[in-house]
Amino acid sequence: MANDFLLEIGTEEIPAKFSPVAMAQLEEQARKRLTELRLPFTELKVFATPRRFALLVTSLEEKQEDLSVEVKGPAVKAAYDAKGAPTKAVQGFARGQGVLVEDLYVQELKGVPYVYARKSETGLETNTLLPQLAKDLINGLRFPKPMRWAGLDFHFARPIRWIVALYGTEVVPFEFVGLQSGRASRGHRTLATDVVLLARPSDYAEALRGAFVIVDPEERRADIQAQIKGLAESVGGQVPEDVELLDEVIHLVEFPTALLGEVASKYMDLPESVITTPMREHQRYFPVRALDGKLLPYFITVRNGNSFALDTVKAGNEKVLKARLEDAAFYYREDQKVPLAGLVPKLGKIVYHEKLGTVEQRVERLRGLARFMANKLKFGEAQQAMIDRTALLAKADLVTLMVSDFPELQGIMGADYARASGEKPEVCQGILEHYQPRFTGDALPMSDLGRVVGVADKMEAIVGAFSIGIQPTGSQDPYALRRQAQGIVAILLDAKWNLSLTELFQESYRALDAQGTSPLPLEDLLPLLQDFFQQRLRFVLLEQGLRYDTVDAALASGSDDLNRAVKRAQVLSEKRKEEPFTPYLQAYTRCLNLTKKEAPQAIDPSLLVDATEIALENAISLRIARFDQTLANGNYVMTYSLAEELVLHIEALFQAVMIMVDDEALKRNRLALLGQCVVMLGCLGDLSVLA
Repeated sequence: MANDFLLEIGTEEIPAKFSPVAMAQLEEQARKRLTELRLPFTELKVFATPRRFALLVTSLEEKQEDLSVEVKGPAVKAAYDAKGAPTKAVQGFARGQGVLVEDLYVQELKGVPYVYARKSETGLETNTLLPQLAKDLINGLRFPKPMRWAGLDFHFARPIRWIVALYGTEVVPFEFVGLQSGRASRGHRTLATDVVLLARPSDYAEALRGAFVIVDPEERRADIQAQIKGLAESVGGQVPEDVELLDEVIHLVEFPTALLGEVASKYMDLPESVITTPMREHQRYFPVRALDGKLLPYFITVRNGNSFALDTVKAGNEKVLKARLEDAAFYYREDQKVPLAGLVPKLGKIVYHEKLGTVEQRVERLRGLARFMANKLKFGEAQQAMIDRTALLAKADLVTLMVSDFPELQGIMGADYARASGEKPEVCQGILEHYQPRFTGDALPMSDLGRVVGVADKMEAIVGAFSIGIQPTGSQDPYALRRQAQGIVAILLDAKWNLSLTELFQESYRALDAQGTSPLPLEDLLPLLQDFFQQRLRFVLLEQGLRYDTVDAALASGSDDLNRAVKRAQVLSEKRKEEPFTPYLQAYTRCLNLTKKEAPQAIDPSLLVDATEIALENAISLRIARFDQTLANGNYVMTYSLAEELVLHIEALFQAVMIMVDDEALKRNRLALLGQCVVMLGCLGDLSVLA
């Protein structure tokens, strides 16, 4: 026999961003614990609303599966003495397994006889296990900012107010945080006043629906999407997909009802982002667009309730948005009374970090690094001037009224105000793009100005943070340094720029040092920064589908030039799939094993005596100049081909001569020859790390 099991944790309103993570935790832990308890089931579902988390397990067996396990004990020679009497070791083993010594049996493992015990355990009734399971599952949930309440020494997302626990038609009795489990759930906070008594777990979804609660987030998602689509179409518009906003909204409501609001026409002349940012970021509204993408004077919001007094709710939301947009319109007018360049001196009044000076000082460091990059990339004088102008103005909008109230608009307003101030279009675009990518999956800068200033901005932030001991640890990264490093990697790979990361580190550090804001020595920082960026590049290569050992082999040769490192990894990935790679790798491995403890030294041609070593040295000499040139140019396919031509010569050498001969000079010369082979065969990385 099997019954359904329901656990519902009723709470105060939970922040929307907490729910998806908690749902995943609850499902993972429930599956794991039920498996450990040997409790088979048919299906497991997790639900969440702003006031509850719930677990529904379908057809959970009413008894554990019986257990029969074979346990290995001590070797026979340690289990019995010379007279065959059991030793203390085997007696302790039998006692620990709950069996008699006479019940032990002998079985060989790899030719050695051991004593074994067969341990049997009769399964317990499920209803005796569920109370502790339920408490373990509640205790196992973790939240970013948990709360304590009353006098309890317990943390949860928000205070727990009720607990439902049912197995079949029976309550699973237990006490937790002063609450007794039962069958009484609660419906919508304002639309349902009475408790909802659940007869059995299978009634859960429908019973709560009758109390104006849709417990399944995916059902709420589909409902909201359908309502939004219908409302947008009613005014000839559409709502482009916004997964992030929709994910948040479905966890803000228990019974969704969408409504269409209007935007006063006088605000539609504001920049589009000034209108949509208060809608989306502050009010969780969905902007409505025409089929051609143009913004329409409408928004859609989702109410947590039914259609009662919907006109009043609509008017209230329109009033709130009007106030927001009135502020924005005022800021927009006031900000433009001063050209954007005129705001730069005000950055000196904003402290960027107490150990790194003001934002104005940071802008000077940013300009210096951007100029350094522009020079390295050999941009023309006019373009270099525009890059410097972009870097100068990049942070000026931080002192505007608009960005002070709507920080999400930094960069966006800078570009708009630069345009209004008569700055060149390229500079305006660079200001807009230098923050990109702002998040995973965001667009990359398309202009060279945006790329250069964007990389300089992010690099300056990272080196500055590292220089004062701020580095990401574990899951902690309050300054989003990993995201910024990932952005640098993405931009440099997209632009295909061959820049040295170490040179960028050094130049950024020099600017900090010149301002007296670099307490940690550069030689201590460089290894940390190099490893930090290599880990970001490793992630990118793994995301491309390359094998982990291919990536590690390629990166072992360094990742100072990101594009070169990626090319090496990609070529190695392709070459190792080819049949000739096997002898190539064998030749590399044999050469490396013999030379890895030897210091590099030059080959002395006069000490070459065997025809095979002479032939190998000739093959190297004929190719080394071209090899060095193709390697320097990053042509790894040709470089590999040149190295591959040595393999037959290396095999012939190993067949013909002994490397580790008694003649010290001859031995060292042959090792020098093999050392040169390691260098050439290892042109794609350290092949010894390949699995």
